[in-house]
Amino acid sequence: QVQLVESGGGLVQAGGSLRLSCAASGRTFSNYAMGWFRQTPGKEREFVAAAARVGSATYYADSVKGRFTISRDNAKNTMYLQMDVLKPEDTAVYYCATTKYSSSWYRDPNEYTYWGQGTQVTVSS
Repeated sequence: QVQLVESGGGLVQAGGSLRLSCAASGRTFSNYAMGWFRQTPGKEREFVAAAARVGSATYYADSVKGRFTISRDNAKNTMYLQMDVLKPEDTAVYYCATTKYSSSWYRDPNEYTYWGQGTQVTVSS
């Protein structure tokens, strides 16, 4: 059974940094696309960043480009999201996700089958 567990969220001041981790188990996750999404109350889940597979290109939402970096550690079956120069509008619950079959990345959260439980990121002004 595929499981994803996020960690690393917390409270940080604007301009600060956090690194989120997503530990995967249940299969060789390097063959599949993985992504980060975020959600605030009353809004739809929003694409943040994705990587098609280990060693491939990465993709970012315009709102985080240049500030966030997605990376994967194949040996540890773990994905990371380094978040720098955080802004209050980055406040959300952050989720990691992976596809069921595809190595291609998607912006649409409906293309991802497995999800973590989420980790809260709060950026104070």
